Amino acid sequence: PKAEDICYATSNRQAAVKQIAPASDLVLVIGSPASSNSLRLVEVAERLGTNARLIQRADEIEPEWLDGVGTLGLTAGASAPEILVREVVDRLSQWRDVHEQTIAAAEEKMVFKLPRQLTESD
Repeated sequence: PKAEDICYATSNRQAAVKQIAPASDLVLVIGSPASSNSLRLVEVAERLGTNARLIQRADEIEPEWLDGVGTLGLTAGASAPEILVREVVDRLSQWRDVHEQTIAAAEEKMVFKLPRQLTESD
């Protein structure tokens, strides 16, 4: 899709994956298999030569996925709640020391003007 057709959260996540995938041995994407956004994040990582897996919940992670993994990238689809990210981090910390680093691909500064009907007083 054209850039203007992708929501900010989606394009920011894709940009972040483009930054983290080359430095990662594995990228986990939290999201639904029915989410084109989440599937695209997996695709972006794989196109950069990094193994990637789509998961919906922390309990789907298998410890053997971490064999040979020094650096793991973690992202989530735009509609995945933060609690799922925290659950994945907690599960990973059962097997490894986890050091989190947040990558901000772009700062969202978009301001939308309220419709006139909401700004005019009677």
